[in-house]
Amino acid sequence: MKKTILRFVLLLATIASYGQQDAQFTQYMYNTINVNPAYAGSRGTMSVFALHRSQWVGLDGAPVTNAASVNTPINGTNLGIGVSVVNDRIGPSDENNIALDVSYTIHTSERYKLSFGIKGTANLLNIDFSKLNQYDKNDYVFETNIDNKFSPNIGAGVYLHSDNTYVGLSAPHLLETKHFDRYAGAGSNSHVAKENINLYLIAGHVFDLSYNVKFKPSLLTKYVQGAPLQVDVSGNFLINEKFVAGIAYRWSAALSAMVGFQASDSWFIGYGYDLDTTRLGNYNSGSHEIFLRYELFNKYDKMISPRFF
Repeated sequence: MKKTILRFVLLLATIASYGQQDAQFTQYMYNTINVNPAYAGSRGTMSVFALHRSQWVGLDGAPVTNAASVNTPINGTNLGIGVSVVNDRIGPSDENNIALDVSYTIHTSERYKLSFGIKGTANLLNIDFSKLNQYDKNDYVFETNIDNKFSPNIGAGVYLHSDNTYVGLSAPHLLETKHFDRYAGAGSNSHVAKENINLYLIAGHVFDLSYNVKFKPSLLTKYVQGAPLQVDVSGNFLINEKFVAGIAYRWSAALSAMVGFQASDSWFIGYGYDLDTTRLGNYNSGSHEIFLRYELFNKYDKMISPRFF
C-alpha cells in the first residue's frame, strides 16, 4: 500500500511541476510577503515571520514547507524592504527560494495607500532520484541527481490598503523557467520541471461588529496555466484584540480551521488545520500549519490596536 501511495504522490508532484509550483499556505493573510512584494513594510514596523506546514500527513513523500521572512519600512522614505526564504519538499524534490522584496508607497487619499513592489528570487532545486521506485535501472534519467540547480526570477505586485481594507494583485515569478536534465538539448521537451506564471488576487475587509469583536472576510484567488483555478475564502473573528478564530474553504480541495493568539504587543502565534475534501483525504490525516510573528516596536510607533492583516 505504501508503494502505491508513494507512486500516487509522485504522480501529483509531476503534475505540479507543470502547474502550481508556488508553496501553498492556508494562513496566507499573515504571510502576504511571499505572494505580493508590495506588502513589504506595509505594517509600519519591522515584522519577523516563521511558518511550518506539513501537508497530507500520513502520506510518504507528502509536501513539507518551511518559510521565514522579515520586512520593514525604511524610516523617512516611502520605501519598504523584505527578505524571505521558503523551503518546499515533496517526494524526491527539495526546493529553496530566497527572495528580496522592495516596495514604494504613495498616499492616494487620507485613508488609502497604494504600494508597488518588485521581487528578485534565487531558486535552488534538488532532486534525489534514488527516492523513486526505479523499474528500469538502466534509465539514464536516474543516473545523476539534480544538485542545487540555480535559476533566477523576478516578480511584481500592487497593494492598495487602509487600516481596515486591502486589495492586491501580483505575480511573484514572471519568468517561465525550465529545468532540464543534462542529456536534454535546448529545444527538448524532456525537462524535469517547468515553472509557469502564478497570478494572485487577494482582498479583505475588517468589520467592527462590536466594541470587542471584529470580523474579517478575506479572499485569495490563484491562477496558473495548466492547473485548476484556486479560490480560498476565509472568515476570521478578532475578540478582545487578543484571540483570533475562523474557518476557510479552498474550493473543491479543503476545509480549514484557524486560531491565533496575540500573546503580547510583539508576539502573535497561529495554527491552522486543513481537512482534505478530495478523494486523497481517504489516505491522509489532514494538513497542519503553525506560525509565529514578532514585531519590533518602539514607544513612538507602537500600534494602539493590533493589525488584523
